[in-house]
Amino acid sequence: QVQLVESGGGLVQAGGSLRLSCAASGSIISLNVMGWYRQAPGKQRELVAIITTSGSTYYADSVQGRFTISGPNVKNTVYLQMNSLKPSDTAVYYCNARVNTYLGDTNIEVWGQGTLVTVSS
Repeated sequence: QVQLVESGGGLVQAGGSLRLSCAASGSIISLNVMGWYRQAPGKQRELVAIITTSGSTYYADSVQGRFTISGPNVKNTVYLQMNSLKPSDTAVYYCNARVNTYLGDTNIEVWGQGTLVTVSS
């Protein structure tokens, strides 16, 4: 069993910054890929950023140059540094991971519960 717990969301003014954290725990052999998604009011969930085991990253066009994904660190935590926040960034942000486990799972997908980011104008 694997759990992802997000933290760091909150209310911030436009132009401000937040750092989200996603801590993975459980019977994890390896984290194959981790990423952040978000779902804004009235919109579908969309990919924000991903990072692979090789360190390659991908960002949605809407956050390119403003957001940075990093990790995982020794505590299996991945981060999303969000700068120059805009009201359009308001959404519930979800952590996502593909993991191999000691239970024999290979590349299974796991989701966190989400953390709310609200950017005021």
